[in-house]
Amino acid sequence: MERQGGCACGAVRYVAEGGPLRVGLCHCLTCRKRHGAPFNAFAAFRSDKVRIEGQPTVWTGAEHGLIHGCAVCGSPLFWTAEGERDGEIEIHLGGLDEVGQFTPQYEVWVKRREPWLPPLNVPQYAENRPAGMPT
Repeated sequence: MERQGGCACGAVRYVAEGGPLRVGLCHCLTCRKRHGAPFNAFAAFRSDKVRIEGQPTVWTGAEHGLIHGCAVCGSPLFWTAEGERDGEIEIHLGGLDEVGQFTPQYEVWVKRREPWLPPLNVPQYAENRPAGMPT
């Protein structure tokens, strides 16, 4: 199955094939500031399962990775890992063309969750997931 998405203006598009490695919801300050939203919902795929069309800009400043987005409209689109998760790409669910394709399997950095936002019925981690956890 293919999942398609892209930026607000259409200059950068992507197609993700198959299922994700994991789907999460992050409340960390980096994600909050980067998106201007109270959390970031994402699906992590193997990099070789994602085809990118157009020329995304790479912004630095993401902890342990790089932020990629559109230079034309400024939409943040995905994040690529460095280190132990190198070879992965985290697609922001808000950039997908169709809603409801993925449901988060866990939440991280819940100590930063807005008090008005109820927790999902999934594993909750005060900070990052423990290393080696599949979800």
